[in-house]
Amino acid sequence: MKQALDDTEDVSLDFGAEEEERALRTAKIRHPMATFFHLFFRVSAIITYLFCDWFSKSFVACFVMIITLLSCDFWSVKNVTGRLLVGLRWWNQIDEDGKSHWVFEAKKPCLQNKTTATEAEARIFWLGLIICPLIWTGFFFSTLFSLKLKWLALVIAGISLQAANLYGYIRCKVGGEEGVPSSASSLLGQQFLQRPDIIFGVL
Repeated sequence: MKQALDDTEDVSLDFGAEEEERALRTAKIRHPMATFFHLFFRVSAIITYLFCDWFSKSFVACFVMIITLLSCDFWSVKNVTGRLLVGLRWWNQIDEDGKSHWVFEAKKPCLQNKTTATEAEARIFWLGLIICPLIWTGFFFSTLFSLKLKWLALVIAGISLQAANLYGYIRCKVGGEEGVPSSASSLLGQQFLQRPDIIFGVL
């Protein structure tokens, strides 16, 4: 009888630990700064694009300001917020033969890790990652149909930078579900990811 009581207590304690971890994951935002900057740069770029004529009549000044915001967004999402908010990261590495390889990784969740991202953070991350490229795609068609061709290069840069992060993190997510890192093997995927790096390197 005593052994049976001990077993019951052990199960109760394990169940309580799982409930505590679930409560922590669904509770508050654990990385407020990362969550803020995940949205700040990309939303600021969109707002500046929409209302830049109010701030400055100079096309060059508006162009540089928006490209700077987009580049800061690309860097912060790729290197900081993806790792903190969803435990994903992707990068490029050069092997000994000089060949370029794209690597996509997903961190396995740890029940005892107090820095694990919450569900609210993951939801904010994916919503921001998906919605903003769609908005820039809408800007592309509006710019094209209104014949504002001088803005076309800027809009294409915005689509490229933000869609690159979206593509990279989708690959991370798919690779993470399989439990192993995955490398980009298709030529189309490599070219797609290389475009934002070229734009970012020019700045």
